[in-house]
Amino acid sequence: EVVRLSLPEDQKISVTTITVGLSTVLTCSIRGALRPPIIWKRNGIILNFLDLEDINDFGEDDSLYITKVTTIHMGNYTCHAYGYEELYQTHILQVNVPPVIRVYPETQAQEPGVSASLKCHAEGIPNPRITWLKNGIDIMPILSKQLTLLANGSELHISSVRYEDTGAYTCIAKNEVGVDEDISSLFIEDSARKTLANILWREEGTAVKFFWNFFLWFSRLSFLAAPGPELVEVKPFLLFCFFPPQEEICPRVEGEGTQSCLWASAVNVRDKYIYVTQPKQNRVMIIDIQTQKAIQSLDVDPLPTKLHYDKSHDQVWVLSWSDMRKSSPTLQVIPEASAGEDQHVIRTPFEGVDDFFIPPTNLIINHVRFGFIFNKSKSAVHKIDLETVTHIKTINFKNYSCVPQTMAYTHLGGYFFVQCRRNGSVAASPQLIIDSVTDAVIGPNSDVSGTPYISPDGRYLVSADEDSGRIKVQALSVRGEIKLIYDLQTNIHVSDLTFQPSFTEGNQYYIYATSHLQTDVLFVELSTGKMNVLKNLKDPITSKDWPWSNYNRIMKDSGLFGQYLITPAKDSLFVINGRQNTLRCEVSGIRRGNIVVWVGEV
Repeated sequence: EVVRLSLPEDQKISVTTITVGLSTVLTCSIRGALRPPIIWKRNGIILNFLDLEDINDFGEDDSLYITKVTTIHMGNYTCHAYGYEELYQTHILQVNVPPVIRVYPETQAQEPGVSASLKCHAEGIPNPRITWLKNGIDIMPILSKQLTLLANGSELHISSVRYEDTGAYTCIAKNEVGVDEDISSLFIEDSARKTLANILWREEGTAVKFFWNFFLWFSRLSFLAAPGPELVEVKPFLLFCFFPPQEEICPRVEGEGTQSCLWASAVNVRDKYIYVTQPKQNRVMIIDIQTQKAIQSLDVDPLPTKLHYDKSHDQVWVLSWSDMRKSSPTLQVIPEASAGEDQHVIRTPFEGVDDFFIPPTNLIINHVRFGFIFNKSKSAVHKIDLETVTHIKTINFKNYSCVPQTMAYTHLGGYFFVQCRRNGSVAASPQLIIDSVTDAVIGPNSDVSGTPYISPDGRYLVSADEDSGRIKVQALSVRGEIKLIYDLQTNIHVSDLTFQPSFTEGNQYYIYATSHLQTDVLFVELSTGKMNVLKNLKDPITSKDWPWSNYNRIMKDSGLFGQYLITPAKDSLFVINGRQNTLRCEVSGIRRGNIVVWVGEV
């Protein structure tokens, strides 16, 4: 008998919009007598339902059921009858997310006549609209030259505060699927500084956020005679260079005339502790931020060079090389990292680890379950369960001759972008895209090569090709689409790149990029592609003097509400004002300060 199939013209493309957390059904509209079984694909990859947790094809009508939709599920799904691929239906799944907000500061005290800012960061799909209330009353009617809204309402700025400005300011973020709100309190009084200090000390741990904006770990630091903190005042904020007692941190090495420290990596654990590696001593030091003391030294495998704090599971991952040739690298885990003292190290079963990648969290995605490890010279990545520290599966790249070097991740569509290691003089291979729903390689990311960087909200992919100086910017839509928006040719051979939230436009970013070899810093406005350069920030640390990573000149932003960025030169440190896109100051006398850890909001 002849199989006759049909699909109504108006149903060839179907758009379904669903709110995150709910369930949805995608129905295949292909009909006909003796219709063969329906095959479902996502991003061109056949769905194997035995390997999927949240997607099933239960039911006699061969519909696709997604039991708990998240942002990784957005994208294209197609169905066709087995053996009849030429007739197919496309479902575009769009996922909406209710707003999630954070305000900063939660509380502040100011003296009359100074300016004050209250900030509100909101994320959601579609982009939320922000409004403000003062003591429960809409502030729109009282906006003036003194009271203004900036960046689409993300910042409420009061240019010269008065006593009557005291109050509870409520930020409300709303989109078509939900609303969220939070309060930022402002006190105006003559003794504001004393009041603020009291407020901060009453809230356990937050005093550190005000008084110690960030800590600096120098790759080589010769201590002066007197231990203790050394203060450098850089208005309008304080920069503390923290020197713990030298006998605890830097044991004297026999045969060396001066006492020096060698650092390789450091992480901030919930604004309570700083974990920092000392590769020469084969250990990780734990520093209590509030007391400014080293509270524990943890022996780890030889030559610890990379740390990563996994917020979802409160654990610090430690990569050790064993020696400078990386002959037998290992991966260890320090559990319950925020507990502080009496820590211990767990050895993982993974061997020959060249590097690892753990996706970051944000306001929408606050838990990460899986990470990836790369083995040296292997064309594959290994998916691991971060909670059980076990191997899940291997994703093979042999068909693409790709040895992974770095990865990046966006929750919009659930894409991993993999940079392939360059092979000698051969041109760099395009990045590969992995679908986190199916763990399948979708294929190359067009012709985009270089190191991938994802914006904090997951909406932009910036790829920097170190050799050519080319920077490509792609937008990730709420339908899971990836579109090139800028192809920028620069003379900056990028060492590191970071994102700075815009102070004039909501849900937008600047990117700041440093160079391996040059003295300039590039910044680009992502909404327009407009480029500019901060010139003559002195020579970077040489790659020879920084063997621990490819980032011999880092660029470190100061978080969601921070306006300052830091980048080191060979013998000094530069502070950049991200609000004004200008150089704020240079701190001299700091050699190889290529590890920066921000504490709190600045």
